[in-house]
Amino acid sequence: MADEMSACAKPFSDNSIHVDVKDYYGKKLKKTSDLQSSACVAPAQPVPAFIRQALNKVHPEVTARYYGCGLVVPECLEGCRILDLGSGSGRDCYMLSQLVGEKGHITGIDMTEDQLEVARTYVDYHKNEFGYKKTNVDFVQGYIEALTEAGLEKSSFDIIISNCVVNLSPDKRRVLAEAYHVLKDGGELYFSDIYSSGRLTEEIKNHKVLWGECLGGALWWKDLLRLAEEVGFRPPRLVTAKVITVDNKELEGVLGDFKFVSATYRLFKLPKGNTKTSQVMYNGSITGVEDSFLFDCQYSFKANEVVEVDGEVASILTHSRFAEDFTFQPAEGACEPCKVKAKTGVVDPFELVAGQRPVSATGGCCSTQSASCCK
Repeated sequence: MADEMSACAKPFSDNSIHVDVKDYYGKKLKKTSDLQSSACVAPAQPVPAFIRQALNKVHPEVTARYYGCGLVVPECLEGCRILDLGSGSGRDCYMLSQLVGEKGHITGIDMTEDQLEVARTYVDYHKNEFGYKKTNVDFVQGYIEALTEAGLEKSSFDIIISNCVVNLSPDKRRVLAEAYHVLKDGGELYFSDIYSSGRLTEEIKNHKVLWGECLGGALWWKDLLRLAEEVGFRPPRLVTAKVITVDNKELEGVLGDFKFVSATYRLFKLPKGNTKTSQVMYNGSITGVEDSFLFDCQYSFKANEVVEVDGEVASILTHSRFAEDFTFQPAEGACEPCKVKAKTGVVDPFELVAGQRPVSATGGCCSTQSASCCK
C-alpha cells in the first residue's frame, strides 16, 4: 500500500505552512530561549551518563540551534542505518553518530537551509572529535513528506527517528507513508511528538506562532492510530507521555480547553498476519539495559523473567532487531508464578498522564537507552 502511494504521489512542493515554518526556524529563532512556549524545549532532568557524554561532544553552536522536545534514543543502535526526520541543526544526528559507531550511518533530512548550514558546517569537526577515519553522518535538504524525492532509497533504513517535527507537517499521512517506504522490513519509526486531546480548530491550525511552537499542528492522538494503520504500520505502541504546558497567556487564550502531551511511540513495519500470545524471556543482552528493558508503557522486561506478551508485541519481537535478545515459547503450559500476564488494548496517553504533575518542559517523553543490536 505504502509503495503504491509513494509511486503515484505527485512531486512535492512548498505550501504556505512550509514557508512559515522555514521562516520561523531559519530566521526568527536564533537560539532555544527564543521559543515562546515550552512545547519544544528539552528538559532539565537526569540523562544517562553515556548519553550525556555523547551530547557533550556535540559542538555548542549545534546544540544552541536545536529546538527538539527531549531525547529520541531507541535501543539497539550499533551498526544501524538511521534517518532523522527534521534533523535541524544536527544535534541528534551527531549524538547518534557516536552510538551507532563508525560502521553505522546517520542521515538527517531537513527543509530549512539555515539549519542545514549549521549542521553541515561541523561535519569534519565531529568526525575528528569522535576519532573516525571518515564521517558517518550526512545531511539532505528535502521534505519529510517526500523522502524518495530527496534521493532516499526504498527499504534502506533500520530505524527512523523524529523529534517534535511531524506536527510541523501539513500532511502527516504522507509523512508516515514515506517513512514506511524507506524503512527496511522489521524496521522501526521511533518518534517523539506533540498530541492534542481532540481535533484542533481552524483558528488554532492557522495560527503561525502556534505552528512554529509545535502546537498548532498537533495531531489528535486517535488520528495517529488511524493514519498509521492506513499506510501499513502495525498499531503504534505508546512508550511514554508527559503533560506539557504553555507559559504564554495570549497563546493559552487561543488554545482554550485543548490539552497537550508530549509522547513517544514505536511504529514497526512488519509482515501481515496475526501472531499468538507468547511467552518471552529477555536475555539481558542489550547493552545499557542489561537488567531491565522498557519496551513501552505496558511492557518492561526484566532479564531472565518470563513474560506473557500479546500477539502484536510477540510479532514485533520476532521480526525486528530485538529478535536475538529474547527467547520465545508458546503461551500455553506456563507455570503461573513464573510469568507476567499479557496486557492488551490501546493506551490513551492522556489517561497515562492523569495525575501527573505538569511541567514547564516537554521532555522525558523518550527512552534514553542505546545498545548494540543491528546486524
